[in-house]
Amino acid sequence: MGVKQQYKEKYISASDAVAMVKSNQTIGIGIAGAEPVGLLTAMADVALDIEDVHFWTCLPMRPYDIFMKQEMAGHIFNENWFYSYGDRKTHNEGRASYIPNNLNRASTDKLFSTNGQLDVFWGTATPPNEDGFMSLSIGLIVQGDLLEAADLKILEINENLPWTFGDTIVHISDVDYVVENHVPVVELPSSPPSEIEEQIGGYIADLIKDGSTIQLGIGGIPNAITAFIMERKDLGIHTEMVVDGMVDLVEAGVVTNRKKTLHPGKIVGSFALGTKKLYNFLDGNKDVEMYRGYYTNNPYVIAKNNQMISVNTALQVDILGQVCSQSIGTRQFSGTGGQLDTHRGAQMSEGGRGIIALRSTAKKGSISTIVPTLAPGAGVTVPSQDVDTIITEYGVAELRGLCVKDRMEALVKIAHPDFRDWIKEEANRLGIVPKLLF
Repeated sequence: MGVKQQYKEKYISASDAVAMVKSNQTIGIGIAGAEPVGLLTAMADVALDIEDVHFWTCLPMRPYDIFMKQEMAGHIFNENWFYSYGDRKTHNEGRASYIPNNLNRASTDKLFSTNGQLDVFWGTATPPNEDGFMSLSIGLIVQGDLLEAADLKILEINENLPWTFGDTIVHISDVDYVVENHVPVVELPSSPPSEIEEQIGGYIADLIKDGSTIQLGIGGIPNAITAFIMERKDLGIHTEMVVDGMVDLVEAGVVTNRKKTLHPGKIVGSFALGTKKLYNFLDGNKDVEMYRGYYTNNPYVIAKNNQMISVNTALQVDILGQVCSQSIGTRQFSGTGGQLDTHRGAQMSEGGRGIIALRSTAKKGSISTIVPTLAPGAGVTVPSQDVDTIITEYGVAELRGLCVKDRMEALVKIAHPDFRDWIKEEANRLGIVPKLLF
């Protein structure tokens, strides 16, 4: 049977696709920019007719009715690997729950909890080529694993998705149905760095040497780093998230990937989120390869890159060296994501380093982010035994291998001056670092 005929026989409307969902089923979806917009939107038309349908999501990018509307209680429940804004709201209303995870095992651990069972997978892909192959494009962290595990496999075809290489290729014969929804790919514009973020970026950039392989996230601090490393030579990229700033580094000749000890000549990532500039750069670019999270985020894989530098951000760090990047006390804010994966992998790399960056204060300077103890109920994203380098706008604290007394002294130096005495006094009062040792 020809490709066109196969496609025609598998093509259905979004309304027909969501009508297949039954009560008590579980649906896994593509993450972030790879989420199936048409299917998730159409699901609202049938959601009130079914009960207890669970979705597995990660970093949803749009406020879909099935997740946001209160009347969906009892009908739709969202199990989420990484919260975004809307999930914080629905969590408080009892319709969402965080899935603790390290991203390299997010899909495999979730499937383990269900004995490998997944009823339905909804993902996104490019239109098939003349041989019937499609690209899963910009979201590989869980998409490949869930597609293979699901009993019912439906892909939402979007001609605006970039064709990417690596572990992205799926044949039309490997899915049950396709729907079409040619909408613009969601964009996340780069945020310009603040003065404080530029100061932090400068300290981080000093630790990135020629020939290093880097992992950067998104936001003001990574953007600031980009500006400071424009004079570096032969940098490589092995990252969870491919972002706009990396395009700037390639175009400036800073990133060549020539010195990489794993996948030389290639940018390696697991998902992409940015602007049209990024998506145009990815489309048909054989110098970029996208792989599943269990590969890109495996610390032992990451460690094969010599001089691997991992840069992640945090909300709080205590004097033990515990890093919280996912919650504000008991309030789930985001997720662990790949932070611990990349942090550990970088430290295992020859000449590598795991960097955690944060502002020294929050809430307009009213509270310190360097604290004697994490807020009650805070999630520990990086344990004290894994911590390496902490950076604020006041400098660099090298914590790896230090005792708690020395960690406190190093962190106090990079804390905001208004809180330095308080940190030491609280450490004494709590008995973490007795006063006799000051």
